[in-house]
Amino acid sequence: MGYYVLIGLIMLVSWYVSHKLKSKFKKYSKTHLQNGMSGAEIARKMLEDNGIYDVKVISTPGQLTDHYNPQKKTVNLSEAVYSQRNAAAAAVAAHECGHAVQHAKAYGWLKMRSALVPVVSVASRFSQFVIIGGIILMAIVSFNLGQMVLLAGIILFGMGTLFSFVTLPVEYDASHRALAWLKAENVVTPEEYGDSKDALKWAARTYVVAAVGSLATLLYFIGIFLGGRD
Repeated sequence: MGYYVLIGLIMLVSWYVSHKLKSKFKKYSKTHLQNGMSGAEIARKMLEDNGIYDVKVISTPGQLTDHYNPQKKTVNLSEAVYSQRNAAAAAVAAHECGHAVQHAKAYGWLKMRSALVPVVSVASRFSQFVIIGGIILMAIVSFNLGQMVLLAGIILFGMGTLFSFVTLPVEYDASHRALAWLKAENVVTPEEYGDSKDALKWAARTYVVAAVGSLATLLYFIGIFLGGRD
């Protein structure tokens, strides 16, 4: 029961932050840039200003699907961000280019996150099944075997939690680089800058909620493991 209450609370907070993020982006999508630049144009300018010429800016389907691909060296902007000319598009485009700048400068936290991706992609698929299997084994088959399986699942889940926390400095640094560039190059007006900053603040909070939620769940599973040993 405790687990379901925990998950319920995490889902509630996650929904609230996600709802606020969408409402903020909807609001700031109405703040049209005085310079008339699209998200794609802003992205290309930021890359050029940072001496990056081997990264392409492309459009990708969907909403809030914006991301930087370090393998293909592409800044992928959702269709709205790519073509729109507003504060929200400017914020997102510059943020994703912030990741490209991190990559070009060999930013340590980004390198660590990239190194964790192959491991986490496997761990995240199996951790919950292994943990549940361990708990079932502890209850009806073999307590010692179940604890070993549970511990393996906790380690796998822990990799995902570690990834969530490594992601935080990567995302916050990308936003910092984006906002600093937008302000220094006078790409946005003071009002547009404030809107862009607020939009990125709420985007960052989604990562904070994910990290805290993952940690809380991990501690809950560790509690089950330690409780079984008493």
